[in-house]
Amino acid sequence: MAQMTKEDRDLLLKDLCARLPYNVKIQSWYGAIITSDLNTFPFSMEEMDKEDMWDQLSGFKPYLRPMSSMTKEERKEFNNILEFQYYSDDSQMCESTDWLNKNHFDYRGLIGKGLAIEAPEGMYKTD
Repeated sequence: MAQMTKEDRDLLLKDLCARLPYNVKIQSWYGAIITSDLNTFPFSMEEMDKEDMWDQLSGFKPYLRPMSSMTKEERKEFNNILEFQYYSDDSQMCESTDWLNKNHFDYRGLIGKGLAIEAPEGMYKTD
């Protein structure tokens, strides 16, 4: 396994933490697919030191949808959120990022960096 840079580790941890409330699917280092949420994160940060946590983290890759896989209906919904935010106060500014996390889109480019796996079509059901 290639050594993960500190920047990559920080980016992956930041991304995973934001996705935990939305049941993100993660491939473990041994190939199993885990549906993770706030209660079943693959490891407990309380039980290990920071370096051990980084070693564990490098063995997990979330399954994410490329931005290009957004359906016409999803794009319309997302654009409506962006338009609403433009005319709203600051309390609404996170709604678009939350929507992207909830729908498992790779808006940080993790797939291209090898930090995530492109989700097969249908892995995350779209409404």
